[in-house]
This record gives sequence, C-alpha cells and structure tokens, in this order.
Amino acid sequence: MKSQDPRIDGLAINTIRVLAMESIQKANSGHPGMPMGCAPIAYYLYAKAMKHNPDNPGWINRDRFVLSAGHGSMLLYSILHLAGYDLSMDELKQFRQLDSKTPGHPEYGHTAGVETTTGPLGQGFANAVGMAIAQQFLAAKFNKEKFPIIDNYIYGICSDGDLMEGISHEAASLAGHLGLGKIIFFYDNNGISIDGKTKLTFSEDIKKRFEAYNWHTETVMDVNDLTQIESALSKAQAESRPSLIITTTNIGYGSPNKQDTSSAHGSPLGDDEIKLTKEKLGWEYAEPFYVPAEVREYFASVKKELVSKNEEWNTLFVGYKDKYPAEAKELMEFLGGKVSESQLASVPFFAADSKGIATRQASGKVINAVADNIRNLVGGSADLYASNNTKINSSAPFSKEDYSGRNIYYGIREHAMAAICNGMAVYGGVIPFCSTFLVFADYMKPSIRLAALMKLRVIYVLTHDSIGVGEDGPTHQPVEHIASLRIIPNTIVLRPCDANETAEAWKVALETKGSPVVIALTRQSLPVLDRGEFASASELRNGAYTLIQYGEKSDVVIIASGSEVHPALTAAKNLYEKGIGVRVVSMPSMELFERQSDEYKESVIPSAGCLKVSVEAGVTFGWQKYTGAGGINIGIDAFGASAPEKTLMKKYGFTAENITESVLKKLNKN
Repeated sequence: MKSQDPRIDGLAINTIRVLAMESIQKANSGHPGMPMGCAPIAYYLYAKAMKHNPDNPGWINRDRFVLSAGHGSMLLYSILHLAGYDLSMDELKQFRQLDSKTPGHPEYGHTAGVETTTGPLGQGFANAVGMAIAQQFLAAKFNKEKFPIIDNYIYGICSDGDLMEGISHEAASLAGHLGLGKIIFFYDNNGISIDGKTKLTFSEDIKKRFEAYNWHTETVMDVNDLTQIESALSKAQAESRPSLIITTTNIGYGSPNKQDTSSAHGSPLGDDEIKLTKEKLGWEYAEPFYVPAEVREYFASVKKELVSKNEEWNTLFVGYKDKYPAEAKELMEFLGGKVSESQLASVPFFAADSKGIATRQASGKVINAVADNIRNLVGGSADLYASNNTKINSSAPFSKEDYSGRNIYYGIREHAMAAICNGMAVYGGVIPFCSTFLVFADYMKPSIRLAALMKLRVIYVLTHDSIGVGEDGPTHQPVEHIASLRIIPNTIVLRPCDANETAEAWKVALETKGSPVVIALTRQSLPVLDRGEFASASELRNGAYTLIQYGEKSDVVIIASGSEVHPALTAAKNLYEKGIGVRVVSMPSMELFERQSDEYKESVIPSAGCLKVSVEAGVTFGWQKYTGAGGINIGIDAFGASAPEKTLMKKYGFTAENITESVLKKLNKN
C-alpha cells in the first residue's frame, strides 16, 4: 500500500487539505486548521498503515480510527471519501447541512467509517481505551495458534484540548496500567487553541506525563515527512504498551496569513486566503472540489489491496470455523448481540420476604446467575465492587496478565469508566456494564449522554439511590440525579421496588438494544413483595403497572418508584380502611411507560376522576405530568442530611403516615 512516488503522496495530502478548506468555506462554518495540519497523518494511516475495507466498514478485524479532536471532522470526511467509503463528493459539499452525512462533528451510525461520536474533547480518547479492552478480551477468548481472528489496532488523533480534559488523564492512566498495546494515538501538537497559544494554559511535559502512565512515546518533528511517521509507527506497533506519537504540526498548514494562528482553528479561511493557500501548496487545479486523477487511481489501487486483506481474513475464518466450530459460533453470537430467552432462564425469582433484601444485593445475585449464560457480559466498578455488588464471582479481573477476565477494576475514574464502556459497545462483541453510586452519575453524565446519542447498549448500575444512603450525608445522597438522567433522550431509567423488579430490570437491560439503561438500586433492604398478592414483577417492562387495587373505585392513585413503593402500600391500606378506594402504581420507568399505548396508560393512571399522588425520594420535577395540577407530589426538593436512613425518611415525609395524612388533608377528610 506504499506509493513509490513521493509526488503522489504530496498530492494526496494536499487534496485532503483542499477538500477540507473548501467544504468548510462552502458551509461558512467549521474548523479548517486541524485538518490542514494533520492531513499527512490521516493519509498515512488510511493509505499505508491501517487494515480496513471501505466496502465492508463493519469488518470485525478492521483497524479502528478515532478522531478524538472531532472538531476536525473534515479531515475524517475527506480521507473517507478518498479511501472509497460511502461518502460522495456531494456529501462533502453539504458539510454541516441538514440531513447530510457530514455533520459538524463525527456521528457514529450516521456516516460509514465513523467509529464513534466525538466532539466533546477527551471522549474519543477514552472510547479508544474501551475499544482496546474489548479487542483484548475477544482476542484472549477466541484467538488460537495460527488463527489470530481478532488482531487489530486502535489508532487515533488527539489534540491539546483532549489532553487538557480530565477524562484523558483517567483513561490514559488505566490504559497504561492495563498495558493496552493495541492503542496508538497521534498527538496534534500545534501549540494553538481557540484563545491563542496553548502556553497560556498548558505547560506540562506531555512526553513525561505519558511515560509516567506507562505509555511508549515517540516524537515526530515534521509531520510532513512521511518517513518520520513510518518510523514512529513501526516502533509503536512493536510495543506491548499503548503508544503516543507526539507530532509537531502547523495548524492551518499552507495558509500564508493564518497558519499557526488561532484564527485558523474554528473559522473558514475565506475565499481570498484559500486562493493564496492553493498557490503556496502548489495546487494547480482551478475547479473546486477537485480530486486529481492520479490520486483517484492511487486510492483505487489501495482499496484493492484492502479488500484483499479482508478476503484473506475471511479465508482464515473459514479455517477457524472448521477447526474450532464452537468458538466460531460463539463469536458470531457475541457479535450479533442478541440475548435469548434461554440465556435469561437462570434469572432468579425471589420468594416473599418481609425483611427483604437491598436491591443492590438482588442485582448482584442476578448478575451472577446469568453470567455463565451470557459470557460476553463484561462489567466493572469505580472502586466500589463490595458496595455495588457487581462482581462476576466466576471470573478473574481483566488485567494485562489475563485479558479474558470479565471484572474491570476501573479505580476511582467514573468519567473514563463510562466513556470506556461506550468504546467497548461500539467495538462490538461485548455487553458492557459499569457501576458506582448514583450520586456520582454527575461525573459520568457527558458519556451517558453520548451513549444515548449513539444508541449504545451500555448498562449503568447505580446504587445508593436516595437519601436512604443515610449517615454519609447530602454529599452522597442523590436527590436530583434520577430526574437528570430521565431527561436525557433515548435513555431508559429503571428504579425497581424490590428484588423481583430488580430481576426484571436486568432482563429489560440485557434485552435492550439501541439505548443505554440505568438501573438505580438501594443501599437499604426492601421487603420482597408477595407476587401472589401483588401483580407480577414482569409488568415492569411496561414502565408502570397497577401493583394492587383496594376497592372497586380508585378515589386515589398513588404512584411510586423504588423504595417508596412500600410506604405507599401501607398508606393505601390505611386509606382503604377509611373507606377510600386506592390504587397503588409501581412506576420503575417513566420512559418505558411513555412507550405504551394511550389506552394502557389510561388504564393504569386515569386522567380524571381521582386524586393522583407521586412518592419518590428525589426531586418532584417531572412527576406533575402524572399527578396533574391538583395532585400531590411527595419528594425532596432540597438536599438531604446526615442521619440514619429511617430518621431521614421520617424527616422528609417518606412514611406511610405522612402519605396518608397528605391525602386525607387534600380530600378534606382528616
């Protein structure tokens, strides 16, 4: 895949630069500086180094490329177009326009060849670590002697901004500790950010920093010298550690007036400057959006070789299937991602128990019940395994000594943990879950949002879900967190009320494709409801359901989630004894409930003719939709306090007595 003509190399690199600056100029919006500076890196990777197939962008053994500096999206779009992916010149001309395949920042699932959604800086870097974890896990499980079925690299470009963000520190530290040698990142060291020179804010020695993280480092002093890139890359590929190649680049390379200035970062160059830049680059073609015939021919020849590489792997896999049919079948099942009913058959049913069990403990029992059947379920905790109950007991830790381990010890790195799970999900073949306390979802929110945007199958097990945390106090008591997660589009939030709803929540999470799932769980024990008396927990998949009806007519409908279902049930009995018909609705998921038909929703929560009451140990925001203007919302629109759990629940009104009194007062019957 190596051109024997340096002139073709230079022409191809300048083609990337010209396409990038012309597309940005046509859109009158975008970031030309980074694509112009990093064009040689993208060219070398896609034309000479990477194993990929533009005709089969989903090939499992392809090398991945992550543009963590997602603002430089025209770099990626230009090289994808030239390499032969399904991205036409017309799409380049529609950069940043409605319904185009070339949005302002790369979007996973929207454009062929885009491996992950990037833009918020540092996310792509951490995603790459997740991809490498998934790669190492699958390789350890499926590769055999003479059959390296999973054998690929994760390449990327990161910027100063990526390395300033805290998430990159978290992710780099873990990657170095785990020895993820399949990661090779180029650092676009151009010395410029939006506000000016990076020396205004950025003075650490990046090389020493990454060496301290146990990364291999290389330095390329002139990014336009492809022999330097080739040498650095060869050394990085020979390493068993992740690698950072520090490349000295010029933002806006070739622009006579804007090269090496912040004005090249995020604004079009302007028609006059583009003309001057073309002259400086020696670009001889007057036609805009032009690709020289020699460049087209060269990339066509590269594509043939790439397709051949894919075909060689196909042949290898045929031999693998013949010799290892069970492993080949399991790998294809992993990649298909379906979880069957038979795999979920081991989910336990919990007998009625008034003393009960914390839902975090019930969750742990479910995880371990299904882990042997769902062998690509890979989980981790942010240094809270003992509290989150998320350890797969039958598996070893994932480590550089054993990449087949299914327990990932993330350390106290919540943001990187969530983004790493995103990377695992986009790589494919694994079902990732991660865990911490619900209050620390704030540290994970940007990554959860991107998981929702990318429609990823990631499961978040967030325990200690309310003021029921108790003595740790308001710093550790989530009050607004459930509401804040519910408002993220395409995110399913499940807050089960007992062990059997927890089991059903896990079934939903494991079956769900196309959206992340949050399971919020209690620290404290909750009674296990007698499902002979109450409705089946399997109705959790409807989002909300009638748990029990007292009386023929529903004068009052009490809607509760999680731990608050239990005082709601006692309050309902109290009210019924006073001659008031009461329905108790368990609502573990607003999102799933909203997916139901209008008829079903009306059958569970009537729109008229009754007083509706919500009970949840969190902010009342969002519950008014179900209780209406005349309803009652029992919640906590303040921070908690440090005290034992039962004391707090009484103080803030999450008792049967307070629910009962609140209803009677509203009905003028007290």
